[in-house]
Amino acid sequence: METGFFSFLGGNLAEFIGFTGFANVTWGHLIMIVVGLFFIFLAITKHFEPMLLIPIGFGIIVGNIPFFPGLQIGIYEDGSVLNYLYFGVLKGLYPPLIFLGIGAMTDFSALISNPKLMLIGAAAQFGIFGAYMIALALGFSAAEAGAIGIIGGADGPTAIFLSSKLAPDLMGAIAVSAYSYMALVPVIQPPIMKLLTTPKERLIRMRPPRVVSQTEKILFPIIGVLLTCFLVPSGLPLLGMLFFGNLLKESGVTKRLANTASGPLIDIVTILIGLTVGASTQATTFLTVKSVGIFMLGAFSFIIATTAGVLFVKFLNLFLKEGNKINPLIGNAGVSAVPDSARVSQEIGLQYDRTNYLLMHAMGPNVAGVIGSAVAAGILLGFLG
Repeated sequence: METGFFSFLGGNLAEFIGFTGFANVTWGHLIMIVVGLFFIFLAITKHFEPMLLIPIGFGIIVGNIPFFPGLQIGIYEDGSVLNYLYFGVLKGLYPPLIFLGIGAMTDFSALISNPKLMLIGAAAQFGIFGAYMIALALGFSAAEAGAIGIIGGADGPTAIFLSSKLAPDLMGAIAVSAYSYMALVPVIQPPIMKLLTTPKERLIRMRPPRVVSQTEKILFPIIGVLLTCFLVPSGLPLLGMLFFGNLLKESGVTKRLANTASGPLIDIVTILIGLTVGASTQATTFLTVKSVGIFMLGAFSFIIATTAGVLFVKFLNLFLKEGNKINPLIGNAGVSAVPDSARVSQEIGLQYDRTNYLLMHAMGPNVAGVIGSAVAAGILLGFLG
């Protein structure tokens, strides 16, 4: 009798152990958990995009806790809670909501007052198409190459939206790569900016932006959505929500809606998108040669985008009169990491002249980059979708 009891108890104990994470762990799970902890470390100690890296880092840990298959708890298991939350990423629901919030918190005055700054934001999109061509040359399919290239826009929601349509199998790697490079803007961009500019160019003072009227601010999102979406209809989910959010802000009569979109709504969606994107990096599906290639291509894309923005300003200055020239240090802001890349412009500028404030000027190409990356995503989706 006792033998039977202990045998039964031992069998139950063995079954319990078989269901624990300790029995199912692999080196891949441990590597990804370390990556998640590293993201959290960067967010807390270096303040690198903490509102993104902490949800993503914790999501990576959650997604890589080993479990016995079939328990309906994994993000890729139908019916699990994480799978339902991940639905907003898979179907591209979260990115337009984030664009709504971005529009509701963005002031386009710097761009409206100096429209030629839009060209800088457009030039920075060369990073997207440059990485697209490199990815094609490396053997990725056209759809995969398009999804990878969008990393150069330094816009996580756009990267998620496009990859969910073109390359859902690569979405975890693309999203984590895009958000990682967004967080590393203060590390990656300064060396490129200093390398490509001369001491004289870094000291260029730009004219103060003119005062923009309320009427102009109201007309901008209406004209913007008509022009961009007639040109690239496939960008409507992102561009439509971006300009709608901005109209809520600038109309002056929907303050509560604008506050909701730019506050609680975007915060909730950021939590959900960060956690689920992080959890999608399960070692069994994430640690592949393709994922490593995507990270490398993402870096190239980001470097090309920053380089193109700075060099384009230098080119533009060849045609501008003295006094109207643009400081090329704001060229980096053409990537749409708002407002981090604009802050980098300001910080580098102050290193060479403590009285030369570039932030307001840099916000012009910065917000133009948001529009530009969404337009580029629409073009890629229209051709490759």
